[in-house]
Formats: sequence, C-alpha cells, structure tokens
Amino acid sequence: MLEHRGVSREELKHSALVAVGILLALGLLAAWSVLVPGISAWENIVVAVIGSLRLTGPVAAAFAAWVAVRKRRALRGRLLGAWHALRVPLAILGVVVGSFGATVTVLAVKAALTEQAGHLAPTGLAVGAAGLTLYGVIGWVIGWLLPWTVTPLLAGVGCYALFTTLAVGPAWVERLLPAASEPYDPFEGLSPAAFANQSLWLLGLTAALLLAWAAVVSRRPLALAVALLAVLAAAVGMARLLGEPRAVAATDPMIYSCQEWPITVCVHPGMRSGLTELGAVFTTIAARLTGTPAAFSRVEQRPRGDDAPAQGVVVVHVDDLSPGFAARAAAEFVERLARPCGDVQADGYRAIVTAWLRGEPLPSGPLPGHQAAAAWFSALAESQRRDWLRMFYTDFATCRLKASHFGGGPANGGLSRPLPHGHGRAAAFAPGEAVGSPYPTMPSPRSATGAG
Repeated sequence: MLEHRGVSREELKHSALVAVGILLALGLLAAWSVLVPGISAWENIVVAVIGSLRLTGPVAAAFAAWVAVRKRRALRGRLLGAWHALRVPLAILGVVVGSFGATVTVLAVKAALTEQAGHLAPTGLAVGAAGLTLYGVIGWVIGWLLPWTVTPLLAGVGCYALFTTLAVGPAWVERLLPAASEPYDPFEGLSPAAFANQSLWLLGLTAALLLAWAAVVSRRPLALAVALLAVLAAAVGMARLLGEPRAVAATDPMIYSCQEWPITVCVHPGMRSGLTELGAVFTTIAARLTGTPAAFSRVEQRPRGDDAPAQGVVVVHVDDLSPGFAARAAAEFVERLARPCGDVQADGYRAIVTAWLRGEPLPSGPLPGHQAAAAWFSALAESQRRDWLRMFYTDFATCRLKASHFGGGPANGGLSRPLPHGHGRAAAFAPGEAVGSPYPTMPSPRSATGAG
C-alpha cells in the first residue's frame, strides 16, 4: 500500500468519502431547516444552502484538522516546499467544496422538478463554497498548530462557537460572515453584486490564511508575497461589501400569481401554492363585508411595511406557508378594521364581531353583557349578521358598540325570544316585544356558538 507522507492513500480516499457523505447529509438537513416553508423560489434555495454552513462548516473544519494532525505527526519536523505543503490542504478543500456542490445539486434537481419562481444566483452559490473553504482552512491551521488527538473536536466546536457568536454581534460583522440574512423575504431581492463582493472577501481571506501558513512551513518568501496579494483582494471585497446598502430592493418587476374567482387573490409567484387556502378564507370575509365601507374584491400580498391603501383592495402579509398562514393573514386584516377599544366593555363587543369575521367561535367575554350579546349574535342567521354589520359598521369600526346593538339596552326591560331566521333587512330587524327599541330583542342567554 502506497504511503502519502505517513498517511496511506487508501485511508485518505476512504476518509474523504466518509467526509463527503457526512457533509452532504448535514448540508441537506441544515438547508431543509432553513428553507422558508411553502416558498418555491430559487432565491429561497440559495439562502438555504448558504445557511447550511452553520452545521457543515464546523464539520469541514474538524475533518481538515484531523488530516492536518495526521500530516504533522507523519512529517516529524521535515521541511516541505510550498507546492508540496499546499497539496493536501487543497485536496481537502476540493472534498468540502465537492460536498457543497452535491448538496446544491440535490436541491436543484428537486427544484427543477417543480416550477420555481425567481432566478438562481451563481454568486450566492459562490458565497457558500467560499465560506466552506474558509472553515476548512481554519481547521487545517488549527490542526497543524495543535497536533493533538482532541484537536479535531476542538476545531469543530470552536468554529461553531466563534461564528455563532459573531452572527449576533454588530451588523457590520454579521455581513462579513459566510451566512445569509434570515428570515428570507421573497419581496426583497438578493443582490448578485453583494454576493460577489462577499465571495471576494471570503476567498481572499481563505487564500491569505493558507498562503501565510505555507510561507511559514516552507520558508518561501514568494508564498508570503502572494499571501499579501490575497490580503489586498480580501480588503477590496470587505470595503465593497460594507459599502453596499443593507437591503436591496428587487430590481425586476414582479408578476403576481393570481386566482380570479370568486374574488381576485394575488400572491408572490413563489407562494402560489397557497392561493386556494388564502382565497377560501378571504372569500368568506369579503362576503361578510359586502355593502360596508370595508368591502373588497381583491386581495394582494405585499411586503411588510407596504400598506398603501387602495379602493377595494386588501393588503395582506404572508411570511410563509406554514400551517395556519391564511388564518393568520385574515386575523391581521380583521384587526385593522376596528382599532382596539380603550375599555373592557366596548372591547368585548368588538371581539364578538371580529371573531365572526375571522370564522372563529364567538367569545363569551368577561362581562354578563358580553355573554348575552354573544348568545344573541350566535342566534342570528348568516344573512342577518351581514345585514347587522352593514347597518352598524361605523359603530363597530369606531369602537362604539354597546348592549343596545345586540338587542339589549334600557328600552328592553328584560330578555326576549330569539329573532326569526328570515332573510332580508325587514326579517333581520323586526321590532321586538319591547316597545320603542330600534334593535332586535335579545334571546335568553346561552352558550355562544361558532360563526355561521
């Protein structure tokens, strides 16, 4: 069996295959956990594979440190030429970059089998590869300086702790790390220029570390001179990266994916799989708001911070398509219809209406009046509730609802029977038994039921 400076080639090949398998498995696991649920966009995949470095990077550092320890022990102090010194670490970098490429390939194949929105950013993939090489070089240098059995473990844990700590540090430090901003916003473009600058910084830093190490172990001034050039390249990349704006708006005009019936619902093309659920929830709300000042016929997803009003258009914010996303968007919209009330009594009546609009069970409320109002409102047919909202929408929106709006009040000396479940305004608001009351009479209190 041929020996390679004290380490057999077969052993190196076997360990490289094991490292690729581990890095691929961890890369897919980490990338899958970073993917924003439900977003079918190439940008989401780019951010995910860069985010996978938080697990694969420390493993790459540990693997490089393990080989460096074996190499340092095998040399026993012998002097190497610059090229011979660089051969093994470059081979290690080839292994870790190959594992990154395999991770990207698996995710890309899956993405190609489904229709993805957006564009694949090659410079974003370069950031991931450059970041993984930086982890590998750091591990190699640590393993060479500390040729102990425990060094690979120390290198992996140390890299994880270092980069995790830096990630929560100052914003400018965070931008220099081999990581992508989270959470990913589909409306915020990924800047190819920023990725290119980050790649230049990471590759320059990696080359500077590796060449400086080679200059020390080989005692060749030329390696040190090339290392200084790498430092200059890293400095240029860092300066350009820190000069970039923090957030880059998408430059290409976005074409919404829409569902046209029964109301128009439009979302980011990468979230089109959520159209059916979002349309079902907001169609019900649109029917209940028909004839009120809040009536709408179009729902449009926009980035957070963009709430520009438009006649007949509802602006919603959907961060992802995790379970319950449509209900969360509906709840956020309904909460904007009526401001929170300043007192418990008024807020209890408002909560009855907002719960019905969201399609949730009517709350009983903390006060007896709320419980009676919820029972009265639950006894109405769906058409009666819509007529009621058309008549009293202004009071609902301005937090002026009270017991008299729900069949109670001074004119009603007591509670009376439920309303007949007829259709139309006349049936919904027929005079009750109490003389002088402009509102329907209230039935006997009972447990509030779910929205109709």
